Amino acid sequence: MSDLANSVLQEEKEYAEKYGFSDKLAYDEMKVGISEDVVIHISKLKNEPEWMLKKRLLGYKIFKDKPVPNWGPDLSQINYDSIYYYKKPKSSQNSDNWDKVPEEIKRTFDKLGVPEAERKFFAGGAAQYDSEVVYHHLKDDLEKRGVIFTDMDTAVKEHPDLVKKYFGSVIPPTDNKYAALNTATWSGGSFIYVPKGVKLSLPLQAYFRINAESSGQFERTLIIADEDADVTYIEGCTAPIYINSSLHAAVVELVAKKGAHIRYVTVQNWSKNVYNLVTQRAFAAENARVEWIDANIGSGANMKYPSVYLQGEGAKGEILSIAVAGDSQRQDTGGKVYHLASNTTSKIISKSISKGTGITTYRGLVHIDSRARNARSTVKCDALLLDENSKTNTYPYNEIYADDAFVSHEATVGRLGEDELFYLMSRGLSEDDAIATAVLGFIQPLVEVLPMEYSLELKRLIKMDTSNSVG
Repeated sequence: MSDLANSVLQEEKEYAEKYGFSDKLAYDEMKVGISEDVVIHISKLKNEPEWMLKKRLLGYKIFKDKPVPNWGPDLSQINYDSIYYYKKPKSSQNSDNWDKVPEEIKRTFDKLGVPEAERKFFAGGAAQYDSEVVYHHLKDDLEKRGVIFTDMDTAVKEHPDLVKKYFGSVIPPTDNKYAALNTATWSGGSFIYVPKGVKLSLPLQAYFRINAESSGQFERTLIIADEDADVTYIEGCTAPIYINSSLHAAVVELVAKKGAHIRYVTVQNWSKNVYNLVTQRAFAAENARVEWIDANIGSGANMKYPSVYLQGEGAKGEILSIAVAGDSQRQDTGGKVYHLASNTTSKIISKSISKGTGITTYRGLVHIDSRARNARSTVKCDALLLDENSKTNTYPYNEIYADDAFVSHEATVGRLGEDELFYLMSRGLSEDDAIATAVLGFIQPLVEVLPMEYSLELKRLIKMDTSNSVG
């Protein structure tokens, strides 16, 4: 067997040991496929109010009519009639006490390190298993200050006025096919409200796990930071390795009011049988600041373009994205910023790494409206190719309608070569360690902004994905 084949087998083994295992659980009965009856059944199971059912049915109608995107990774192999749109283990129940989570589910999250991470580094944590949140917790002092951190299903019942006001206000179901599908079938996800002037010194965390085969996960996350509030939210995602494909189509809506700051961090490590089709968007009011920090390592096909609408004067938007495409992976990522007011600033930094038959693609949009006087935007795209077969694409698009705007775009593509490896190996590093050192130096801007636990795990994952890459 060749060195490359051995390397691929070792990668799969390491992934399976840490993330790719699955649990043998009994699930509630649910029809396979998507239909109006399935949508109604999901809503009834959740005992939702009529206004939410109407939103779901509108989403389903739009989903049926919207075409499948044909400009990115090939999505023609998704069989929507073979997917379970709601999977709930019989034993699951939502609890704020980790000891009350069913033992078989708790073992999974313990193995992934979720509760330990919460205790060490976070102000609160949540865990979603397939279609349902099984655990959420917020520190008592934050509850006393009026912070709300719960799952979306609970928020619909306990905070209906906030949910009705903001649900779909940032990303309507008409936005794209998968936003419509999420609107119809959403389950779980996080709801966060941070009151005026409250600043969280520690991040909130959520972890999403797909366990069932041929299933979809459609969490809905809504974060509202009131005036001068500050919150950081971090999510991680994994799934077992199956032959049949799974679908993850989340929607994330952020609302940053005047002077507020929201930082949203994702470390996505789905297995290669998952289609990851996510819509993420933020509205930033006057002097608000929104940061998207987006790491994409897993999934077979990934389409994700976090965006910020700078609606108020002085608003700021930053998107820091990294994508790693190994064999047979398509990482189609990037970011979009809309400057809609004066003195707004934005920055998009994209780092991509390609290996073997993997393909990374950056798609970016900077729109500067005629009202956006003195707008400033910087885009920087860096791509690293680890061998002669890997590929990368860059598709920047700028729409400039203000004559005093300042927009810069810089792109670089480089290949990790024998000279660099020879230099590092001459200093005593093995080939794998030399490759990892070069790659980790390349993505250092992202690693620096992550909490230590996530930073260490990201480094480990990237090292595993890029070892033995230069032939």
